[in-house]
Amino acid sequence: MSTQAEEIKQLTAGLDPVAALTKLAEHFSGEIVFSSSFGWEDQVITHMIFTNNLPIKVFTLETGRIFPETYYVWNRTMEMYGNVIHAYYPKNEPLEKMLNEKGPSSFYESVENRKECCGIRKVEPLNRALAGNKCWITGIRAEQSVNRHDMHNVEWDEAHNLVKFHPIFDWTLDQVKEYIKKYNVPYNTLHDRGFPSIGCQPCTRAIREGEDFRAGRWWWEDQSKKECGLHELIIDNK
Repeated sequence: MSTQAEEIKQLTAGLDPVAALTKLAEHFSGEIVFSSSFGWEDQVITHMIFTNNLPIKVFTLETGRIFPETYYVWNRTMEMYGNVIHAYYPKNEPLEKMLNEKGPSSFYESVENRKECCGIRKVEPLNRALAGNKCWITGIRAEQSVNRHDMHNVEWDEAHNLVKFHPIFDWTLDQVKEYIKKYNVPYNTLHDRGFPSIGCQPCTRAIREGEDFRAGRWWWEDQSKKECGLHELIIDNK
């Protein structure tokens, strides 16, 4: 683990999520952001940030392919808390080039094409959103996938040169649901219809009983390739 990540691990050790976020907002004043895709976990953290007036910038990646239900939660969240959620869109030129050359559904044809689409619609906008910041807050939980069990609640992101912190990393899904119910947090109704992980509409389906949490994401691909490039497994944790 990097020196900076180790420092943050010690700074947040033993703190509950709100206390940890408060510490980090002070430590990284003006250089800390939270990325939301409006899923269960992200809505919990958004509630923590907004209700405690924490100076953490909340942003989302508007890929142009998200569900109507996701737009509703986005709008409802802004109405409920009266705060700004900053949107980052893909750049026009590479998106238009991909669509003109390969059509609107090229991501179904190969892993390479799917990664190209994710790169244009998500990874590049994320890079802009994170630029100039020193701490990235996420809603990742350990039980979401086998890969994420190998992660830690504090990590060093070499690609973006910043610390990543997952405040509810050790929470169970039941804890997340209980929090949402207790505080009447707006959430995506697709969760009630078998969508535990929600991304772009063409690339997300409901999962069947017994399937992995992320089985509904890019379901036509090998089950071991379930990340889009936003949260590559970080191995420098020991």
